[in-house]
Amino acid sequence: MIVEKRRFPSPSQHVRLYTICYLSNGLRVKGLLAEPAAPGQYDGFLYLRGGIKSVGMVRPGRIIQFASQGFVVFAPFYRGNQGGEGNEDFAGKDREDAFSAFQLLQQHPNVKKDRIHIFGFSRGGIMGMLTAIEMGRQAASFVSWGGVSDMILTYEERHDLRRMMKRVIGGTPKKVPEEYKWRTPFDQVDKIQAPVLLIHGEKDQNVSIQHSYLFEEKLKQLHKPVETWYYSKFTHYFPPKENRRIVRQLTQWMKNR
Repeated sequence: MIVEKRRFPSPSQHVRLYTICYLSNGLRVKGLLAEPAAPGQYDGFLYLRGGIKSVGMVRPGRIIQFASQGFVVFAPFYRGNQGGEGNEDFAGKDREDAFSAFQLLQQHPNVKKDRIHIFGFSRGGIMGMLTAIEMGRQAASFVSWGGVSDMILTYEERHDLRRMMKRVIGGTPKKVPEEYKWRTPFDQVDKIQAPVLLIHGEKDQNVSIQHSYLFEEKLKQLHKPVETWYYSKFTHYFPPKENRRIVRQLTQWMKNR
């Protein structure tokens, strides 16, 4: 799985950082790996970023924030980024980059094989949903923070993203409905076996809370375990102090699952 592993400067003496090149359906894809410096066995944490291309790129500080809570964290950049091969297609074939990243964590010598969690932020929410569906019982938990769940709703809400979505996906939801349906897997939610936590700011204008409402409703219809932490005063980006508090809470939630 891992083609290349290079040490990356870490601002924390307690966490080692590496840039990783790994294989995803034959493509060489890049990502960032964070390992607690102390020896031991840890839960795995798949961090699925938001945005596309340079927008929403993985930040070392964010990865260290989660690794410091006692996780081996891997965050794929997705294909076509940071020197990786291929091109992102917004939860299309690039979902394979998330699946392969999950398997990479399963093979990590310091990761408990049955304790790998999925975390998705923003666009990473739909990537996380697809990964939770694909991995079934292999996933220990799934957290979606301000996460996308419906690609058609994203097209309708984000006028500023329409040109990019038409280019990357191949057209509008009316022109290529099958492409948007493929990226909105509500009909496969029954395959999710991991407990789900949805975190969302009710004032979020990047990804409306309607995305979490829709996902929550579908999970409840199927009697799937789901917990929601909705915040009436927050937008897509939470204040730093609250962000740190919620990171501690959600990582503890993961470990208790």
